[in-house]
Amino acid sequence: MSGQRPPSATTQNIIAALAVPAQIEALGPIAGRFIYALRMIAFYDRIGRDPVPDLAARLASVDVAAKALILAQAVAASWPEKIAVKRSCCRYMSHDEATIGAFVDAATQGDRRGFEAALDGLIRPERAHRLWEGALALVGAELRSL
Repeated sequence: MSGQRPPSATTQNIIAALAVPAQIEALGPIAGRFIYALRMIAFYDRIGRDPVPDLAARLASVDVAAKALILAQAVAASWPEKIAVKRSCCRYMSHDEATIGAFVDAATQGDRRGFEAALDGLIRPERAHRLWEGALALVGAELRSL
C-alpha cells in the first residue's frame, strides 16, 4: 500500500484520546450517580431482580431511583446496540457510559446543544427528545432530593 499516507496528527490525537478511558470523576455529580445507577440496573437485570428497592436505598430517594430507571430504559430503547457498562467498582467508563454521562451533564446545565452534540451521529434524532425529557426528569428529582 505505497499510496497511503500516514494518519494526520489530528487523527492520531483522536485515536490516542479514544484509547484512554474516561474516569467517572470527570462527570458532574448527577451524571456520575446516574452512571453508577445504570451499572446497578444492568447488574440486577442480569440476575433477574427488580433494582428499585436497592437503587432507592443507594440513591436515598425513591423518586430519583424511579427516574434513573426510566432514563435507563429510554437509553436502552434508543441506543444502537447493547449498552456497555463497567463494574460498579470501576473508576473508568466505557465509551457508552462516557457518552451517556456527557448528555446527562449537558441536561444538568440545561444545555440542549451540548446534549445533542453528545448524541450526534449515534442515535436517530427523533429518539433524542425522549432522552432529553428523561434526563431533565432525573435532574429535577436529584435537585428535589437535596
